[in-house]
Amino acid sequence: MITDARVLDPTFVPAETQHRDAELNTLSAALNPITRGEPAETALLFGPSGVGKTCIAKFAVDQLNDTVANFNHAYINCWQNYSRFQTLYRVLEGIGQSLDIHRESTPTDKLLDRLRDYDGPPYVIILDEVDQHEDTSVLYDLYRVREVSMVLIANREVELFTQLDDRVASRLTAAMRIHFDRYGVAELVSILEDRVRWGLREDAITTDQLERIADAAAGDARVAISTLRTAARNAVEQGRNQITDALIEEAEPKAMAEIQQKTVQKLTEHQRLVYDIINDYGEIEPGELYAEYRDQADNPRTERTIRNYLRKLCHYNLVQAEGEGRRRVYRIIS
Repeated sequence: MITDARVLDPTFVPAETQHRDAELNTLSAALNPITRGEPAETALLFGPSGVGKTCIAKFAVDQLNDTVANFNHAYINCWQNYSRFQTLYRVLEGIGQSLDIHRESTPTDKLLDRLRDYDGPPYVIILDEVDQHEDTSVLYDLYRVREVSMVLIANREVELFTQLDDRVASRLTAAMRIHFDRYGVAELVSILEDRVRWGLREDAITTDQLERIADAAAGDARVAISTLRTAARNAVEQGRNQITDALIEEAEPKAMAEIQQKTVQKLTEHQRLVYDIINDYGEIEPGELYAEYRDQADNPRTERTIRNYLRKLCHYNLVQAEGEGRRRVYRIIS
């Protein structure tokens, strides 16, 4: 049944995209100066999870790579690279300048000096989940390097800008903004049809079943594609030639749980501590949560930072908040 498992992975970047022509054209216009050997414009991509931000960013850079011989590019996920040093290391790694850098002993200033000395071709850096970064001053570091251009990906513009200091915010004010809305059911169906065409046998699933998957995914392509993949895997394990309605019904919660578990695994040390405290308490109000966090954490973050973490946990459907002000409580979404 499965002819190419790669295309059933939500992170797979296809050779063609659907329903994001306007967003892709806008981003391509921001990157276009690179075709003349000049730095691109800074671009900000905003929108909820599963709406194609990362896919379009990578796709646009891949297109550019096919037409422009002399430029560098790197993709950096700020979930994993959330410190200034980690990000600078990845930036230098993208141009082969990190081999003699030691993570434990090399001072950050040495990385900055090396980056400032960069005089190569235009360099595009995609910073995904940039609102996860714990030291956004690194954006100022990158902005000051003439040949470096940034594509910044975040969920919400307001939440990103509240984390920026004035130097960074003022420089990003004129950046190209590209907002992504949730997919409609028909759009998700056509995306799934592509994945079926590329990765499954033609008669493995019906259009009506794809519509059911798309409707349940609520505009999130990751959930839709993960559900399709899980149902297909279960069908193969059971020796079936077609995906049944029962397999889809079974796959939907499994796909959601898989996405949730992967997100939990990506949390930083302090975010995971906040998540675990909420999980242990079952239900907890903000003041009590911060007091417990402060008691347990080594080098605890500020209360404002913890509020940012809570918004992020809610956004990724790991935690839900109920009530307002002092009556607000947080609980884990299971």
